[in-house]
Amino acid sequence: MPSRDGEQRRIDRLCGRFGSQNFFAENRRHVIVSAGLRWQRWLPEFVALGTIWGSSFVFMRMASQQFGPWSTAWLRVSIALLVLLPLLVWRGQVGMLKTHWRGVMGMGIVNSAIPFACYAYAVLSLTTGMSSLLNATSPLFGALIAWVWLGERPTPWRTLGLSLGFVGVGLLAAGMPGGLSLSAHANGWAVLACLLATTCYGLGTAFSQRHLPSVPALTTATGSLLGACVVLALPGVWFWPKQWPDSSAWLGLLVVGAMCTGLAYLLYFRLIAKTGGARTLTVTYLIPLVANVIGVWLLNETMTWQMLWCGLLILLGTALTHVKTQRRQINDTESVPFGSDQSPVQPTRTGH
Repeated sequence: MPSRDGEQRRIDRLCGRFGSQNFFAENRRHVIVSAGLRWQRWLPEFVALGTIWGSSFVFMRMASQQFGPWSTAWLRVSIALLVLLPLLVWRGQVGMLKTHWRGVMGMGIVNSAIPFACYAYAVLSLTTGMSSLLNATSPLFGALIAWVWLGERPTPWRTLGLSLGFVGVGLLAAGMPGGLSLSAHANGWAVLACLLATTCYGLGTAFSQRHLPSVPALTTATGSLLGACVVLALPGVWFWPKQWPDSSAWLGLLVVGAMCTGLAYLLYFRLIAKTGGARTLTVTYLIPLVANVIGVWLLNETMTWQMLWCGLLILLGTALTHVKTQRRQINDTESVPFGSDQSPVQPTRTGH
């Protein structure tokens, strides 16, 4: 643990590099956080988040095979809501939720209800590896929607990234058995469900940036889950399985709701507070790795060369879409404490 004097000298050196006492005064908290940050403080949580989200496809399948997509999605958001709601109360942000309830609950339809139902459907026919690679397109759709809706002009790097990413998606889908056929026994519908989910994540991010910029991330997440819980209640009950699910399905549901959604949200926002949105976004690259390792090692799934190369194209495209935005995102988010009333820039959703 460095001494206070050593820490102050390091801060003074940083201040000297920027060459302005005024800059340091305006960005004091950001500099303190950056100077004192050690990889040991954020790496364990980063790996934990990638592992949790990467394994969620397995537990989602365990639940969805018996509960069905609608009931799985409904119970998932309900369990996650029970995890986040006490924290929202403890942080004193209930009033903020009441003030912005229309926006955050409406966002729950786009950012939670539709994506969770789509993934619960897709994992019934796609492998965990394939699902995770398609999930990695979330930042691509986020960048595309920011261009169309928010007017963020794409840089040459971003344009190249979008092109490579979507070429990778097309080749990946075309190489599956049945390709993109929409016949009853083909995987085309499942692929489209995954892409609809990632498109919704991009829409949710753009909506949050335009209409909810001052709302804390914890309030947005909790309100989103609450809105999704309300919307999914009717189809969740209507399509409730006729045969009572066994203990393995309940276990999968509990894990995907409490750990892969509720706990993962907490880790996600803690990482944004510690390291900034840009670095947190790189968890996107860890999720497919974890999902494919689990699929091959535990589920006897096959990782083909085509999946590998197409996956690399998607991840490379995702990386290129953020080449010119990382520095700005770090400056905007790094010094914002978790759960504060200051809302960091909402990064594109990477979870599922």
